[in-house]
Amino acid sequence: MNDQNTNNCTRGLRKTRSGEVISNKMDKTIVVKTITRVPHPRFGKIIKQVKKFHVHDENNEAQVGDRVAIMETRPMSRLKHWRLVEIMTH
Repeated sequence: MNDQNTNNCTRGLRKTRSGEVISNKMDKTIVVKTITRVPHPRFGKIIKQVKKFHVHDENNEAQVGDRVAIMETRPMSRLKHWRLVEIMTH
């Protein structure tokens, strides 16, 4: 019984991100653009890092321009490692 408790504790929390849908042309897949503001490693100026994620959208409900929340999950295909959690704004 003690082994089960330690096994559950070692599993890490899943990463979550929020971003904007930039493509929904694929079946059950959307592309989400996230913007992260980080300081430049040498000069300290805040810069924007843009990254695109392929996200699993089971019901094809997200539209281009929506703000969405996504969560990391098991690999579903070569590019999809994230799933749609909620659509925050249409």
